[in-house]
Amino acid sequence: MPIYEYRCGSCGSEKEHLQRLSDAPIAVCPACGSDTYIKLISAAGFQLKGSGWYATDFKNAAKPKPDKAAAANSETAAAPAAAPTAAPTAVKEASPACAAE
Repeated sequence: MPIYEYRCGSCGSEKEHLQRLSDAPIAVCPACGSDTYIKLISAAGFQLKGSGWYATDFKNAAKPKPDKAAAANSETAAAPAAAPTAAPTAVKEASPACAAE
C-alpha cells in the first residue's frame, strides 16, 4: 500500500497516511478538524534495484542504434582481409660453382 502525504491549509500540519489505491482521499485534518486537508504530490522514497527493473532494463536505450549500412561497413573493416593464396614457387638449388664463391 502506498504512503500519501497530506497537509492542512489551516494549521499547516503535515502527516503521512498509509492508504489503499482504492481509498478515498482524507478530507478532514486529524490535528485541527479543518476541511482544508489536501493530498500532496511527492516523489517515491525508494528506488528499485537489481535486474528486471526499469532503471536497469532500459539504461542503454538512449544510445542511438547504428544503421545497417554503417554496421556492414564496420563488420568488413573489423574482419581481416584474406591473404591471397600465391602459387608455390619452385626453389632453385644453388649450383656448386656459386656456393664456392
